[in-house]
Amino acid sequence: MALVTSTEMFKKAYAGGYAIGAFNVNNMEIVQAITEAAAELKSPVILQASAGARKYANSIYLVKLVEAAVELHPEVPMVLHLDHGADFATCKSCIDGGFTSVMIDYSSHSFEENIEESRKVAEYAHERGVVVEAELGTLAGIEDAVSVDADKAMFTDPDQVEEFVTKTGVDSLAIAIGTSHGAYKFKPGTDPKLRLDILAEVSRRLPGFPIVLHGSSSVPQEYVKIINANGGALKDAIGIPEDQLREAAKGAVCKINIDSDLRLGMTAGVRQHFVEHPDHFDPRQYLTVGRQNVKDIVAHKIINVLGSDGKI
Repeated sequence: MALVTSTEMFKKAYAGGYAIGAFNVNNMEIVQAITEAAAELKSPVILQASAGARKYANSIYLVKLVEAAVELHPEVPMVLHLDHGADFATCKSCIDGGFTSVMIDYSSHSFEENIEESRKVAEYAHERGVVVEAELGTLAGIEDAVSVDADKAMFTDPDQVEEFVTKTGVDSLAIAIGTSHGAYKFKPGTDPKLRLDILAEVSRRLPGFPIVLHGSSSVPQEYVKIINANGGALKDAIGIPEDQLREAAKGAVCKINIDSDLRLGMTAGVRQHFVEHPDHFDPRQYLTVGRQNVKDIVAHKIINVLGSDGKI
């Protein structure tokens, strides 16, 4: 099986009350961990690359790594997705470079500018068999080149979604209902809650249309503790409760983005390994541990949050 688009994935997910995991990739070990877990659990999967990943690894390397995973696991439907494409030129480059899905994130611009840029990307992508995600509303937090202060974040306005989707022709819509980028999503003592009422209203206005949640890492505390116990200094790292994400996945949310949790798992494995084996210097030794942590996290998400296991 070659790389696919998310079209059929989302149709099945919407009808089946589950979501597809969109996991950020930066290197070979992360690609291996994600796709091995997906293969073992018979789950479709989306591999996505951010601006930071493409700068770090180069898009060509990332495309070839994902193509290798497709060759090794031909039974697993895989999408290669651009995460937070900043403009038309960025999206065009990835479309021309082998991505099967792109996100145009013009949400920090005016509503009219967001429509125009998203429409332009959708037209170019659709002519080449590529699908497009756009964003309406603005998430707080930090992810690579995306940085939004909490006081600048905005919930998605349900009154705008029909006009936006109709005028742009995009295939899925990322909305802001309380998720946040990064590992420091909420202040200690707060009770994180997603605005599922906004999700319900958006779903009512866009029946059958795939909705996306960004910034949906849950920041597993066991890995935070391992990092801090082995020389780290992650203070007050708090994420999205998994039960709320599972509830969202039962409805219109067909794609849930997860990045920080994978970073935490990789870092916890590497830090712990160095403390326990100070004489080691072979990257294959410590990266093996980090890779296994990432695989365990992906498997947990597929089964307990996304509900996408056994859906191939």
